[in-house]
Amino acid sequence: MGMSENTTGLILAMASSAFIGASFILKKKGLKRAGANGTRAGVGGHTYLLEPLWWAGMVTMIVGEAANFVAYVYAPAVLVTPLGALSIIVSAVLAHFLLKERIQKMGIVGCVSCIVGSVVIVIHAPQEHTPNSVQEIWTLATQPAFLIYVAAAMSIVLAIILHFEARYGQTNILIYLAVCSFMGSLTVVSIKAIGIAIKLTLEGISQITYPQTWFFVTVAAICVITQLNYLNKALDTFNAAIVSPVYYVMFTTLTIIASAIMFKNASSIASEISGFITVICGTIVLHATREQEQASTPGSPAWYLGGSSMKGVEDEYLINLRTSDYLEP
Repeated sequence: MGMSENTTGLILAMASSAFIGASFILKKKGLKRAGANGTRAGVGGHTYLLEPLWWAGMVTMIVGEAANFVAYVYAPAVLVTPLGALSIIVSAVLAHFLLKERIQKMGIVGCVSCIVGSVVIVIHAPQEHTPNSVQEIWTLATQPAFLIYVAAAMSIVLAIILHFEARYGQTNILIYLAVCSFMGSLTVVSIKAIGIAIKLTLEGISQITYPQTWFFVTVAAICVITQLNYLNKALDTFNAAIVSPVYYVMFTTLTIIASAIMFKNASSIASEISGFITVICGTIVLHATREQEQASTPGSPAWYLGGSSMKGVEDEYLINLRTSDYLEP
């Protein structure tokens, strides 16, 4: 007896999470190697494009995304999407062993909160109607409510890029990942349209002549390139164990919001709000642990002045000089 479609979809989704989680680590190692030989991606460099390990991470991510795309063909979204949280566990475990990045106990609590909040949001997300043509999804994408969302998302992205990135990009993980997530929510709409166009074309109903098809292809290309650029910056600046869960949460949340607006379904509001609160709490905890980690970075010279040597750290005068503030990377 063969596997059911749901089982096939779930296996593909789990494989997708494993590949995507591993891709974060491969890309991170590639970025570190590239940064040692040129300008870091976190400050605008692109030497990582010459690093084979980074490209290995890219290929791994593409394989994972392809598996995830096919998973939606076999299983419903409410079963597939929550499994994306497995990529957080995969990247955290691999970062622990391969990158020597440690996550504190409260960071683990933050990860769990993020995952639980995301699962609550996904489980209670509105059921969406599947468009049957590119023209139908174009009609949905050009309705006033969704156009307002697009305008708001692009305004926030532009504000971050033009104003906040230079000031807070190197210290606040939400800056880079907000750009990735907002652009990602728009990518999903475009990819869905492209998928429909490919399916209809293979069935003999060509969609190549429709300008809407090429518009969605262009939007998807711009969004994906922007996502990759800012995800590289995030990975180069912050721990992969922190980037992965925060990115997953923000991307999933904004995608669900965009879908709810497009398909005009705002059911289960109380559950959605509960999920958002849980996600926000988990994100705050994760960011707080990141700040604590920066304050006690291994290898940073520290001196304790005055007082008895038997006193605890909290009783001493602490001067902590981070080498990265004074030395070029």
